[in-house]
Amino acid sequence: MLAIRRTLGGMLVLAALLFSAMLYPGGASAAACEGPYGGVTSNPAACEQPTVPGAKAQLVEGVAVAPASAPPAVKKVIEAANRIRTKPYVWGGGHGRWWDEGYDCSGAVSFALRGARLITSPLDSTGLMSWGEPEAGSWISVYANAGHTYAVIAGLRWDTAGSVGGTGPRWYADTSSAVSGRFVVRHPPGY
Repeated sequence: MLAIRRTLGGMLVLAALLFSAMLYPGGASAAACEGPYGGVTSNPAACEQPTVPGAKAQLVEGVAVAPASAPPAVKKVIEAANRIRTKPYVWGGGHGRWWDEGYDCSGAVSFALRGARLITSPLDSTGLMSWGEPEAGSWISVYANAGHTYAVIAGLRWDTAGSVGGTGPRWYADTSSAVSGRFVVRHPPGY
């Protein structure tokens, strides 16, 4: 019975996301309402995304659903990441322009952070090693070294490494790195 409730709950959240995208194809997200890609809707309520109770995001069919208690900026980062979560891995992707055919690790992390205007231009992994403030954040932590970058956002890992079905930006419930090595940990001020 619990599995049925979880599946039904997941289907309802996914249906709400898809329904809002059908009703407002150009601006169903908070990032699209205020984001860097233009578009202002006359219906700000259409920009609200479904949330889950608690302080940790949940994965529903590969889509991250922000926790209700998350600050608005964190919800915008999650929404931005969701917009590119099925793009392929492309080395250098997301660095020449925000909207790209695919993304590399630092391009995907930069795109997500840009959703809440926490970053003004894409940074490579080395640039992310000195971005923001040191140590893990309470909501967003960026892990970077000279060869790879990923983020943990509201308890989910945003990464281009670790996908069994191919590579590219994806969400993972496991917050451990899929890439070995030492990482510098940074966070945006306040998050």
